[in-house]
Amino acid sequence: MLNEQELQRYQRQLLMFDKEGQEKLKQSRVFIAGGGGLGCPIALYLAVAGVGCIDIADMDAVEQTNLNRQVLHWEKDIGKPKVLSIKEKIRQINPYINIIARHVTITEENVLELVRDADIIVDALDNFSARYLLNHASLQTGIPLVHGAIRGFDGQLMTIIPGKTACLKCVFPHAPPEEVFPVIGVTPGIIGTIQANEVLKYLLQTGEPLEGLLVWDGLNAKMDSFKIQRRNKCEACGDPDL
Repeated sequence: MLNEQELQRYQRQLLMFDKEGQEKLKQSRVFIAGGGGLGCPIALYLAVAGVGCIDIADMDAVEQTNLNRQVLHWEKDIGKPKVLSIKEKIRQINPYINIIARHVTITEENVLELVRDADIIVDALDNFSARYLLNHASLQTGIPLVHGAIRGFDGQLMTIIPGKTACLKCVFPHAPPEEVFPVIGVTPGIIGTIQANEVLKYLLQTGEPLEGLLVWDGLNAKMDSFKIQRRNKCEACGDPDL
């Protein structure tokens, strides 16, 4: 049940979806893979919205080079595990929610265990090998996945509904080469907040999920979305008999 402080905190949200909707958020659990440029705004906006349990996994520690974009990590956090840095800030931002910090690498062996209790999975990673693990886990468990990626001023995202929409392998059958890519802080801010918006819509069962691919061109301030069809021969979600 929402307490009096929470009713005051979420007053403007209650004008949209009443106490019932806010209770849905409080009872929800979101798994975020990655505590960097995307993971920070995602965790931040889900926390202030009142999502009851934010479960975040990342193996990295905060570095000086992270500070231009990873907004929940500060100078004093350098050397600290990113998940602990995020947990510390989120507890200050909203003491009425629970945050689980997992200082682990996501692997083929542990991915299903990590996501199994989540209502929705969020991809805030920076490499496709781990993204494909999340995609597989989503398809195996039936838990929706919100994918996001960034590079420079550009970004992309899509919401994957297992059994209904194209999966990540349908769109990206082969991983691009791994690289240390350029990025400016506003880009993960834009993509991460839209990912958080997708999560909130799903948890509240309102609006329409972004089932195609949304592409953000920051230099020209343009956003386009493309319909994506499931591929029958997709190695992840396709029909092997076709």
